[in-house]
Amino acid sequence: MPDMSASASLAMTHLVTFAKEVDEDKVTPGVLGFIVFAAMALAVWALMKSMSRHMNRVDFTQVPDPKAEQAEQAGQAEPESADAETSGQGKQKQG
Repeated sequence: MPDMSASASLAMTHLVTFAKEVDEDKVTPGVLGFIVFAAMALAVWALMKSMSRHMNRVDFTQVPDPKAEQAEQAGQAEPESADAETSGQGKQKQG
């Protein structure tokens, strides 16, 4: 392995000796696995709490359209068929 640096080869030697010490019948996640799992659980809890807080701030009440109210009051509700609107042949609003 001539293209590896000295620190990389040193790390590989330590990992190989560590791998020989591990008993293949008793491999467990250990403390590092618990720490990673606990950190992920805390992150999910924090995200859920933040999402709940943001969803509580959303106002779901719908404001009525003032133009539609004026048209209903004036009696000028335009009965257009749905087919004319979807085909592009409906009335175009000029503004």
